[in-house]
Amino acid sequence: MKWKHLPIVAFDTETTGLEPFNGDRIIEVAAVVFHLDSDGAIAREEPHSWLLNPRIPIPKKVTRITGITDADVANQPEFLAIATQVRDLLAGAVTIAHNYPFDLAFLTQELLKVDLTWPEPLAEIDTVDLSLKHFHNERGHKLEDLCRRLDVRLDGAHRATNDAAACGRCFIELARRNQVEDDLQAMLDWSNAIGRPPERGPLTTDASGRVIFREGAHRGQPVADHPIHLAWMEKARERAEDGWRWRFPESSRRWIRRWLDVRGSGRARQSPKSFRPEDWVIDSCITDRPSAGGVNLADARTVT
Repeated sequence: MKWKHLPIVAFDTETTGLEPFNGDRIIEVAAVVFHLDSDGAIAREEPHSWLLNPRIPIPKKVTRITGITDADVANQPEFLAIATQVRDLLAGAVTIAHNYPFDLAFLTQELLKVDLTWPEPLAEIDTVDLSLKHFHNERGHKLEDLCRRLDVRLDGAHRATNDAAACGRCFIELARRNQVEDDLQAMLDWSNAIGRPPERGPLTTDASGRVIFREGAHRGQPVADHPIHLAWMEKARERAEDGWRWRFPESSRRWIRRWLDVRGSGRARQSPKSFRPEDWVIDSCITDRPSAGGVNLADARTVT
């Protein structure tokens, strides 16, 4: 499957805090759809954005960062009103986000509240991972840092539409500079991104788009509920007449390896000589503790 003719959807959320599993809510969500021409350049952009009423107060520090106040969202809809639109934009698309797990966690929780599931897009690409890969000698990997290195314009950072648009442009520019082949699997390999599981194998998707087990003890259940079983599947062997062989196809084991790497390992590098949260395998996006340079790590989704 070719990817350059598919909708490329870069998305971003602004939230009341950093804890999606402890009551924080989305206050703004944006998705910018990019369409490329035959040369892989941007032909058209379609921005979609919504302010949302979280039904809880917006902390002052969030207002300082985003500029969004309680008054701004008081008469706005709740997530329920736009849930299907957001899900439809992401389904069947190449999706991009800067620190993808952060936005994924918030959107997944909001979707669950209205009895919907994550749509499992054709690709889930994190521009933080791309920044770490292509600029590994650099210290800063915030969206602003990546934009500066790629000469991508970012006006009004920390508003969802602006961040989403800049994030998408960064991905497209990196793909252009690296002459990424117009093949979906090749692009997934280059970006170390998660896509749909192979059509023939032990994993599949259900009617709602979730990746589930096709066979075995957890048949019909989401793979996200059983990461240890996935890890076993990646290593499982069975005896054959000519010796031991892999129990599952290489294409499936490659998908599992990438899923476990992206979903399970995180990016933090542990260091016994430092007391910064990120050096003790605590992602800097989930702590309010200032870094040594005085930057408030609650300035959401920074990766240093």
